[in-house]
Amino acid sequence: MELIAHVQGLTAIAIGIIIGLGALGACLGIALMGAKFLESAARQPELVPLLQGRMFLLAGLIDAAFIIGLAVALLFAFSNPLISVLQAAAAAAH
Repeated sequence: MELIAHVQGLTAIAIGIIIGLGALGACLGIALMGAKFLESAARQPELVPLLQGRMFLLAGLIDAAFIIGLAVALLFAFSNPLISVLQAAAAAAH
């Protein structure tokens, strides 16, 4: 039982790291993209409609990568496959 509690604790730390680094990466990616969009719009205002559509497409893709990481973290939070393996091994040992 102590090993299962240890795995649950490490899983909670891993979930925090997955969500935290994913959010940080998404924020930095969107911030850099927005800065480059404003810079390019100031240089060539006639390209704003074309660039704006592409910027929103890339913003959706960046957010989608974060949401996928969030889904993986929630998988580990609510149905951790590591715990079931440990429980099966503990049941076989007894």
